[in-house]
Amino acid sequence: MMKYQHIKLLVVDDEPAIVDFLTLGLENEGFQVKTATDGLSALNIVKTYQPHICILDVMMPGMDGYEVCKLMKKVCQISIIMLTAKDEVEYRIKGLCGGADDYMMKPFSFDELLARIQARLRNQFPYLLSDLSIGPFQVDDRRKEIRFNQKVLKLSATEYELLKLFIVNHGIVLSKSTILEKVWGYDFNGEDNIVEVYIRALRDKIGDKEHKMIRTLRSTGYRLDIQ
Repeated sequence: MMKYQHIKLLVVDDEPAIVDFLTLGLENEGFQVKTATDGLSALNIVKTYQPHICILDVMMPGMDGYEVCKLMKKVCQISIIMLTAKDEVEYRIKGLCGGADDYMMKPFSFDELLARIQARLRNQFPYLLSDLSIGPFQVDDRRKEIRFNQKVLKLSATEYELLKLFIVNHGIVLSKSTILEKVWGYDFNGEDNIVEVYIRALRDKIGDKEHKMIRTLRSTGYRLDIQ
C-alpha cells in the first residue's frame, strides 16, 4: 500500500454513504481525511486544515460546489476534484472554468479516483511524493534512491525514473508511448524498443523472473502489480 500520511484530503458531499465510502477507502490508503456535508462547513475547515486536495460534490443544499470551489481557491493552494451526477458538457465546463482541476461523474470507480488524486499530486504537489512507501518499495526522491525489500537498488538515472513511474502509478496500465514521454521526453527520437530493454533490466534487479510484478499486457502496455 502506498503511504500518504503527510497528505491532507477534504471530502465534501451531502450524501453520508459517499462520505463514509470515500473516507474509509482514502484512510486505508494512508491519507489524512476530513469531511464536510455542506459548503460553509467545508470553507471553515479549509481555513485551518489547509488540505492539499478536495473532493467536492457539485449538488449540495445551500451553497453549491461551483461557489465553494471559487471561494476555496481564494483561501489556499488546493487541488479540487469535482463530483457530479450531471453528464452535460456545460456543467463540466462550468466547473473547470470555475477553478476545478478535475471532474468525475457519479457513480465512479474508487481506483479511478485514486489515480486522479495521484495525478493531481504529481502535477501540483510533486514535492509531497519525494518519499513514498508502497509494498516492498521505498522511494527517496531527494537522494534519487529506491529501496526494494530494504536494500538500495543500483539504478542508472533512467532506470530510477522508470521504476519510480511504475511505483507512483502502480496498478495502472502504462502504454509504451506514455513511458517514452514521461521518462525519455517528448523529443526522444530513438527506437521505442528501448522501453523493453530497460524493463528487462529492472526485472533482473528486483528478481522478477516470472514477470509477476512488472507485467506485460499484450498490445496495451505494462503494469506494476504489488500484492
